[in-house]
Amino acid sequence: MLDTDLLRSIATQMMTGTVIEVNGRNLRVGRTSRQRLKTVRFTMNGREYQAIEQNPDKPSRWGQLAGAGHKIVQFKDVQTNKFVAVAVDGKVIEYGSRGRKGHPGAEQS
Repeated sequence: MLDTDLLRSIATQMMTGTVIEVNGRNLRVGRTSRQRLKTVRFTMNGREYQAIEQNPDKPSRWGQLAGAGHKIVQFKDVQTNKFVAVAVDGKVIEYGSRGRKGHPGAEQS
């Protein structure tokens, strides 16, 4: 189970500063080597995760939203190397069993 409040806090802090606070620890926000996207590694519930700013040049839905000015942060489980959630302008959407319900642009029935 993901702590969506913590993910929301990390995404917000990451997009506005160079240091974030997670569970009383200060973590430095770095940059990826190629695209210079913001990134930070953190521990949640005993597992290591990586938050990565969305590349606005990607043709994906998230890339298009980032290119349009939205703040998009992807969260990846470091051990499995799989993306587990995304934050869109502060709203966290978990991948997996919940599907993609509630993502921006989704039709609500």
